Parts: sequence; structure tokens; C-alpha cells
Amino acid sequence: MLKIGHKVKRPGRNHGDEPIEINVPEELETVPGVNQNSADVDFYSREYPLESQNIELTADREWVWTVYTHEVLEDRKQHDRLNGPIVAAALNTGEIEPTGKADPDVDVTDAIKTKARELGFGEVGITKLDLRYIFKYKKSWAKFPHAICLAWEQDYEPTQTAPSIEAEGPHFGVYRTMGAVALDMADYIRTLGYYAQVHSPNDNSGAYIPMFVEAGLGQLGANGQLLSPHFGSRARLMLISTDAKVTYDQPVDYGMHSFCNICQICVNRCPGRALMRDKVMWRGVEKNKLIYKRCRPVMAQYEGCAVCMKVCPIQRYGMKPVLDHYNETGQILGKGTHLLEGFNLRDKGYYGPGELPHFDKDFFSIPHGKSEDMVFEQFKEKVSNGEIPEGPEGDAELRQFKNKVSQYVNQGVVDMMTPPEEA
Repeated sequence: MLKIGHKVKRPGRNHGDEPIEINVPEELETVPGVNQNSADVDFYSREYPLESQNIELTADREWVWTVYTHEVLEDRKQHDRLNGPIVAAALNTGEIEPTGKADPDVDVTDAIKTKARELGFGEVGITKLDLRYIFKYKKSWAKFPHAICLAWEQDYEPTQTAPSIEAEGPHFGVYRTMGAVALDMADYIRTLGYYAQVHSPNDNSGAYIPMFVEAGLGQLGANGQLLSPHFGSRARLMLISTDAKVTYDQPVDYGMHSFCNICQICVNRCPGRALMRDKVMWRGVEKNKLIYKRCRPVMAQYEGCAVCMKVCPIQRYGMKPVLDHYNETGQILGKGTHLLEGFNLRDKGYYGPGELPHFDKDFFSIPHGKSEDMVFEQFKEKVSNGEIPEGPEGDAELRQFKNKVSQYVNQGVVDMMTPPEEA
């Protein structure tokens, strides 16, 4: 039995459940939250601000719609139709006046947390709305100083079939459910006399995980996802920002940084070899950096992939059982078993522990950057190859180039979920 370094007490999985106590062994202790250099975070935020994929990776966004299977394509289109009104309803929530009268002497933290749990959110914590992690195009949209961090649990059983359409359905269904429930949550906060702005899970205003970590709701895993106490990376995340009188939660050391260094299952099982074994300092934060260009092609062509989520023992068994097992045996619960590590890839077959698919080099050749940049690169290639003649034909090519660039530049921000022809 390992020596216990400290204990973490968390609310039960569902509202009304008894609290749980997580025993973190001394050998896994590092820092509460995440190891970071605030000066570096400040610098990168100021000089290289984060921006949404909807703006920076529009070429990628167009490409994924060309490689979806028919089943995935129809599922995504249906999600967009159902989710569109929910996202639209959230956009102006920051403008809606409170309906009650605030009592400046009353801290409403407990009232907000209780209501969120009653409505079905599995995790709720409160911290500062950190503008360093808000996307550049959303900074002027975000109005209020406090972030209510809300996590909803994705259905357990279908998630264990990832990558599959059966796992993708609940993934997007959760976004619709929590997006709609958050509108009710915001209405409740207004009855307390305060403003509430809904940061939709399908129209992200920024990188949410750093704020969830600051609110004590988990730690960043080697898979690049939040490892929350009850359901690991099946936690789907969103925020509500407010001006309410609240008390901030504090970051927690769940032992996950050291645990992930030992576990490494997601790193070893990633079909695209997109996860780094060793941590690096990235934008001032210590993390296992994801290699996007190796992750994205697999995600796009294999039902959102999510193998890194599926094979995480925290996701499958929960943090308490996993750490209890580690404390007793020094072993990672489920490691090396087909139950935890096995997965199927459509048209490729089953891969058990130690087995990975092979993809040729062309599989990872995807467009990068903005759509208008891709158009410019294609035009440059034509010029280089002498394919733009003088005279009327060349003039027509130039007009076509101008029209394409104008189309992209003038269309504004387009939801990642919207097919290009519908944008």
C-alpha cells in the first residue's frame, strides 16, 4: 500500500449522492492545477492571442466535409439543424437584464452550484473569466468577470465503442442538451439579480480547460483533455459568465500529471501517433502537446475517433477507483486489457493492446490555414507552372481568383459544423 499524500473530497456523481474522497498517493503529488509560467502565458496571450478554428483553420473545416461517410455527414447536418437555434439563443444572453434584485450582502455561490447540479450538470466550479484564454474575435463579446464552469457527462456505454457513429451521436447530443439547459441556468442567475452570458459548447468563446482546472474540476491529461473526478474526459464543457457575487474555487492536485506520465495508454494507443510522450512548455503551460496534423485526419475520417478518450482509465472507471487500485497495487487499472485498450476502425478491423493501424503518408496530407490562403497558394502554383496565359483567358483566371478570395473574406465567421455549401 502506497503512502497517501493528501485526500480530495468532491461532491457525488449526481445531485444528492454522497461525497467521495479521492486518495492521492504521495508519489503522484505535483502542483494544484497545472505547472505554468504566468509571465509566458501573459506574453503569448498578448503577442499571439488564441483564435478560433472557425477563423484560423477554415481550409481544414471545408476539407472535413469532403471525407465524412454518408452516415456521419447526415448526422452532422442534423446536429447543425437542431443545435443552430440553441447557439443563436446564447449569442445575446449577455444583454438580457436581470429579473430579480441582487442583495449585495449575499454570496450566491452555493445557490448557483446547487441549481446547476439540479439541472443535471455533473461538475460545477467558479473562477475568474481568464481573458488570456478567450479567442481574439470573442474578447469584446465576453462581458462579465466570473466564469461558472459547467460539465455534463457524456453517456458511458456508447462512448466505449469509439470510434463509431454510436459514440458520436451522444457526443453531439450532449452539446445540444447542455446548451439548452444552460439557457435555463442563465435565467435562474438573472432571478438572483445578476447578468448571465452563456458561452455555448458549440460556439466556443475560448479554450475552456484552463478555467476548469483553475476551478478545481480536474487536471489536464496526457490526451489533451480535462480529467474530471467522476467521468474523466467524458466531461463536455461550457461556461456561463456573470457579475454575480461569488467565491472562487481553487485548483486541486489530483495526481494526474504524474499518473499520466506513468500510464501513457492514450499516447501508446493513438491511431495517428498524435500524442507526445513527454511534456513540454507550450504557451507557458506544461503539457503533453497534441500534434494536430496527425490527429485531425483520423478524427475526420473515423467518426471523430476519440480513442484517446476511450482508452483512458479515468474515463472508464473514474478517478477514485483508479487511484485506489494504484495505491493498493502500484498498477494502472485496466492497462494491457482488451476491455480498456481495444478498438475497431471501420474498414481496418480490430486493434488490441500493442496493435496499431498503419496509414500511408498521403493520409496525413490535409489543407492547413485559412481557405483564402489555400486559394492563393493554388493560384501561385498555376503562375509558377505557366498556367495563367496572357489575354482574355488569363483575365478570366484573375477574376475567378478575386471572386474566390472575396467570398472567403466577406463570409465572416462560419460555424465549424456548417457544410460549406450552406455557409
